[in-house]
Amino acid sequence: MIITNETQLASLRRIGRVAAQILQQMRDHAEPGMSTAELDALGGALLDQAGAQSAPQLSYGFPGFTCISINEEAAHGIPGERLLQAGDLINIDVSAVMDGVFADTGGSFVLATSVTTEGRNADIDLKQRLCRAALQARDAGVAIAHAGQRLNLIGRRIERVIHAAGFRNVRNLCGHGVGLALHEEPTVRNYFDMRDTDTLQEGQVITIEPFLSTNAGRVRELADGWTLAGRPSSLFAQHEHTLVVTRGEPIIVTI
Repeated sequence: MIITNETQLASLRRIGRVAAQILQQMRDHAEPGMSTAELDALGGALLDQAGAQSAPQLSYGFPGFTCISINEEAAHGIPGERLLQAGDLINIDVSAVMDGVFADTGGSFVLATSVTTEGRNADIDLKQRLCRAALQARDAGVAIAHAGQRLNLIGRRIERVIHAAGFRNVRNLCGHGVGLALHEEPTVRNYFDMRDTDTLQEGQVITIEPFLSTNAGRVRELADGWTLAGRPSSLFAQHEHTLVVTRGEPIIVTI
């Protein structure tokens, strides 16, 4: 989508705010013992209250209102009977549509825990560092997303942050265009691809969403036909914004 007028921008801001608020409320309500289906039902109720729809349901028939991925799951986790546990690394992805305009956001966090054993603390620390690095990588990419910038430099900036933090870059997951559909051109890679000669355009709407892992550089689809995961024992984190490219700082709508 290319934003050409204030009416379009207002619509995008509105659905972006809805998605961001739902993500925050789901995060705030997540607690040990809750099933991922229960957490997803909250997301569905909030979408309905806002007059919005689940974009993955509408676009692809996804079996949930939101994607909820836990620990070894990188993305597209199906809400179900799995119970959240203290110390889980949780990713929630909220993609929503209202009045024909789409926005997409997501974030990873560690569910609160009171466990204080040494081994458990090391596990929690690793997960928290992974989440922080994903957030830093996203923000590094957002910071240079302005009109006329080479698209592949976003990936270069993200890649540097990930490597400096000591984690793996999941190379077969990426950001994308969004606005009139959930997934549009361009592909926003999270690594530097010298063959990509595209430049960002003023008014262009994209997502920036790096995926980081402790030891997996790629993911694969599981037997359920949706969930993406990597090699056994891998952990994953992601943070995502939808933004509008300008000549200066981008307009982040998922806040």
